[in-house]
Amino acid sequence: MPNMQNEKTPMPLQEGLVRITNFEEVALGYTEEQMINEADRCLHCVNHPCTAGCPVSVMIPDFIKALKQGRIDEAYGIITKTNSFPTICGRVCPQENQCEKNCVRAIRGEAVAIGRLERYVADHHTPVLQEKPQPNGVKVAVVGSGPAGLACAADLAKEGFAVTIYEALHEAGGVLRYGIPEFRLPKRIVDEQLDQLKHLGVVIETNVIVGKTLTMQELEDEGFQAVFIGSGAGLPKFMGIPGETAAGVFSANEVLTRVNLMKAYREDHLTPYYQSNHTIVVGGGNVAMDAARCARRLGKKVTVVYRRSLAEMPARKEEVEHAMDEDITFMTLHNPVEIYKDEKGFVKGVKLEKMELGEPDERGRRSPVPTGEMIDLVCDCVIMALGTSSNPLLVRSEPRLQTNARGCLVVNEEQETTMKNVYAGGDAVSGAATVILALGAGKKAAASIIKALTPNKA
Repeated sequence: MPNMQNEKTPMPLQEGLVRITNFEEVALGYTEEQMINEADRCLHCVNHPCTAGCPVSVMIPDFIKALKQGRIDEAYGIITKTNSFPTICGRVCPQENQCEKNCVRAIRGEAVAIGRLERYVADHHTPVLQEKPQPNGVKVAVVGSGPAGLACAADLAKEGFAVTIYEALHEAGGVLRYGIPEFRLPKRIVDEQLDQLKHLGVVIETNVIVGKTLTMQELEDEGFQAVFIGSGAGLPKFMGIPGETAAGVFSANEVLTRVNLMKAYREDHLTPYYQSNHTIVVGGGNVAMDAARCARRLGKKVTVVYRRSLAEMPARKEEVEHAMDEDITFMTLHNPVEIYKDEKGFVKGVKLEKMELGEPDERGRRSPVPTGEMIDLVCDCVIMALGTSSNPLLVRSEPRLQTNARGCLVVNEEQETTMKNVYAGGDAVSGAATVILALGAGKKAAASIIKALTPNKA
């Protein structure tokens, strides 16, 4: 009989006011007893609605069945048939909006904690290095080592392609490395995934900016028969309000890169972090939560300012709860209209306008409406977490690549761009989205490349 407990088995966590003193992982993972209790909640529905909600179509009931019968390695094999990165997805994938959203148990309670079970499998399986495949003699270049690029490279390498990843930064991993904090995704996990790719023969070249230090034409001249562009969306957005150029105003991208990639939280590191007594984080998405939680660990007081209500906040519910547990203040229905500077040009406060909710917008969220009522808030740091757009460097260097009105690459159903044998996916195509959607796009592009360059495999 299934376990008819209505609530998910709670995830063990570091205590809130303890974890703000460190960057160690907050979610500690299920024990075996907790895993079995949660796995027993799965009803093993015949139609697998959870799988239909997964962007990479993991056979979820099958892996859960194997897991609760103690066949962890079999469960891992089921997951990795379609998802090469369960250790990552089990931690950062927004399951509540995808697979868990479709879970039958969610009709009269909480969904099965699919992500937590996926993490358990990934953390407890027996590591086995996959045998290096027979080379097929076809070279493919991958631009960017974020989730889309890594997924594409993995699937191609397994089919014997000679894959070279070109990464602009000095360390590989893309947003997994620089964007997601250590306390949510330990970097040892990213390193393990990269090591697996290298074992399959994938070459990773860092400090290479395709479109600047290496052109698309040069890739073609070097014998690459296809290129996948997974360059992400790393160009931050700002509000354009008075005072936004003050010292102490940062994009969330810069803060997260300094902290995650450059290890600014370590006293022995050469890249320090801006010392703040009160940081204002503007925005309500997952990036805003990451920036706020990093700032809380490195400063004193942190306030998240969001122009809608808490109910409209797009960040994951658990990330908001974790931020609240870490004594971060939320000031909703307010929007910055000006940043005050002192005589030396440093931030000394913000002027906020009170908002109220109006009619729903085209996505169904109620639109924020200015009221004209103002309030001043004293602070010495402002972090803008307002979203990002695609980096224009590559497309500016290659006129054959077409973009849409948002600056994203245009692709067809096969993920091919307006350049023949040049494919793209992830945030470079969709705009800023989730890790799992980028992984799915990378896998789809890999399948298209395999079909185009080795038609006998199709």
